[in-house]
Order: sequence, then C-alpha cells, then structure tokens
Amino acid sequence: MTMMEDQAAAIRIEAIAKTFTLHNQGSTLVPVFANVSLEVAAGECVVLSGVSGVGKSTMLRAIYGNYVPSDGSVKLFHDGEYVDITNAPPHVVLDIRRRTMGYVSQFLRVIPRIQTLQLVMEPLLENSVDAGEAKDRAEAILAMLNLPKALWGLPPATFSGGEQQRVNIARVMVREYPVLLLDEPTASLDAANRQTVIKLMNAARDRGTAMVGIFHDEAVRNAVATRFFDVTEYRLAA
Repeated sequence: MTMMEDQAAAIRIEAIAKTFTLHNQGSTLVPVFANVSLEVAAGECVVLSGVSGVGKSTMLRAIYGNYVPSDGSVKLFHDGEYVDITNAPPHVVLDIRRRTMGYVSQFLRVIPRIQTLQLVMEPLLENSVDAGEAKDRAEAILAMLNLPKALWGLPPATFSGGEQQRVNIARVMVREYPVLLLDEPTASLDAANRQTVIKLMNAARDRGTAMVGIFHDEAVRNAVATRFFDVTEYRLAA
C-alpha cells in the first residue's frame, strides 16, 4: 500500500470483535459481532445497516472509544499518523475527540446550567478559535437549525427532545472534524430540520469529512450514504 493510499483511510477497523460479560448473571458471555473490518476514506459516508440489535451502535461506540473491543483494532488518522484508540492513553483519546472525531449521539449529554450558545461555542474555543468568530459561527448554525433565539441564553435541560437534539447537532457540526460518527441524528427532528441536517452532513462529506452513521429513516439514509455496510453477517459470526 502506498503512502497516499495509506493516508486515504481516515478510519481503519481491523478484525474487531465485541463480547459483553454479564457479571450479575454468572459472567454470562453475550457475543455481539466478530471479525469486523472496515476502512472509511475522507469524503465517504458509510451507513451501518442491519436489523435492530445487530450491533450497529456498539460498533460506533467502539470507534469512538467508549467500548473496548474484545479483539482487533480501531485506528484513526490523527496528527499525521494512525492511532489505535483501543489502547491509546486517555489523554490521547480526549485529544482525538477534541480535534479529530466528533460524535452526534441520540441524546444531549452536557454539563447542566450552561447556556446553549456557550455549549455550541465550546468545541471552537477548545480549538483556539477566536471568541468572536466562535460566537458568530455558533449563532449561525443555531439559526440554521431553527432554534429560537430566545432559547440561546438558556440551558437546554428543559428543552423539548427535538430542541435538545438540534443543540446536540449544532455543538458537533459547528466544528469541521475530519471524522464524524452519527447515531440517529435526525430521529427526533421534524421534516424541515431533517433536511437542514442532511445539508450539513453532505456539506461535511463534500469538504472531506469521513462519516460513519446509523439512520433508520430511509430517506435520510439514501440522501447521505456513499455506501452501506451490513453488520448482520458479523453478528452471525459472533
């Protein structure tokens, strides 16, 4: 493999497996998947497919480093080299999440009582973006996602599910991460905001972001996918 081809893969998953141990049930082993290998290049959106329970969200969490695979490696191109997030030191994992890999989950998890605008600005400020520019970019994406300006100065804890999800999306999409993981980002959104998020995802892909996502909405899935990766066969192998 040439250096150019080597660097083309922003994510390199090599033969990962995941088995959960249920310690409160006699250490019962529950295999999820086995021998999963996948490479995702810059500018690709790979959609994970398969029925519910096949291991799609588990795979996303393994890429993000929340779950440690039972076997194999997950390598991310970070700071000019591949880093295996499965055994990287915690400070390296945090740096990858700060600068290289964003993750839109199904739920907003933030520190309580921090204003929405500040929450969306934080990823930019943490990456040395000027405060004025960070504010402008945060306001622009909140407006794009149709979050009422009256809410920008409030903490999102009391927002509706759809409003919280828009804050969640804005907080990640405001920054141009090289890698994006997306776990049902549009599930709680209305039709108009789904279209806005599709545009944001496609714009990210067009500028070279490597994306891996789960989308149960067929229209969203087809609008953003460059290819599909069926996890089912790896579930059967587990």
